Amino acid sequence: MIVTLLLFTSYQQIKSMKKLLLVCTATLFLTACADKENYESAVLLEMQAEKDLKDYNLDPQEMTDCVVEMSSKGMPGAFPFDPDRLASYQKYTKMLSMRTIEDKQKMLEELRTLFGSPKELADAHSNYTISVMDCLAAIIKKSEPEIEEKEEKED
Repeated sequence: MIVTLLLFTSYQQIKSMKKLLLVCTATLFLTACADKENYESAVLLEMQAEKDLKDYNLDPQEMTDCVVEMSSKGMPGAFPFDPDRLASYQKYTKMLSMRTIEDKQKMLEELRTLFGSPKELADAHSNYTISVMDCLAAIIKKSEPEIEEKEEKED
């Protein structure tokens, strides 16, 4: 009887621990999704204001998807829900808000502190800029056959 009671108690504890683990995992996942979505929103705002996208009639959402994917690969963290990657999404989002801030010098100092050093901030900005340029080139190249087809039909 005592053995049964101990086994039952252990079973209940294990069941409770599984539930706690599930709740913690779900919370982390939701937080991670929110951080990435905030970053995607910030990138979309940048892409909607991007002159080259307007000039080439490119879809800002397609560009955003590409930039987020490419820049994420250059961020710290081994996998998408790595805590370092989640922190990077927050930092990059803040970095992209620089355009809308009035006191740019104060924000620059805050970003240097947030990223850990001026070099880390420069590396992050470089990662983002290279991602934008690579995506722009890839999307333009992908749309070239469509442009050539339209020109042939017009001739």
